[in-house]
Amino acid sequence: MKEGRELPIENLLLTPSYVGSCMSTKPTEAGSVKEGSYLMIDGEPCKIVEVEKSKTGKHGSAKVRIVGIGVFDNVKRTLIVPADAQVEVPIIEKFVAQVVARVGDSWQLMDLRNYTTFEVSQNQIEGDLSGKIEPGIEVEVWDIAGRRKIVRVR
Repeated sequence: MKEGRELPIENLLLTPSYVGSCMSTKPTEAGSVKEGSYLMIDGEPCKIVEVEKSKTGKHGSAKVRIVGIGVFDNVKRTLIVPADAQVEVPIIEKFVAQVVARVGDSWQLMDLRNYTTFEVSQNQIEGDLSGKIEPGIEVEVWDIAGRRKIVRVR
């Protein structure tokens, strides 16, 4: 590339997995991951449901097999890495919001920390909560890698 030549902003593509992996994660060793914690697998935040550690071989290093379920899409993902490898742990921001209104296929919520409004689609609501959500109630929202999900009714 020639010096002094700038690329137009339209050429920069920020995919959700790229944005999430560079902005709201922290590194940790794969060997220290526990079941029930959260981990980025294939750029998607996942809840860890199984961790299997193999012992070191004569000339090798210990391996860790991690199985996680996607927080937003419920897809099972597997990660196999050396125990001392660095993996990304998503930073989960939890806050309370009030349901304002139903807008088509999503819910409009108001963040009670700063009173800004945002929308969460119907498929980003934890399992059995869909029937309990109505305007005026307070819900707990998780913000993970720039995406939001309603996890419980308060």
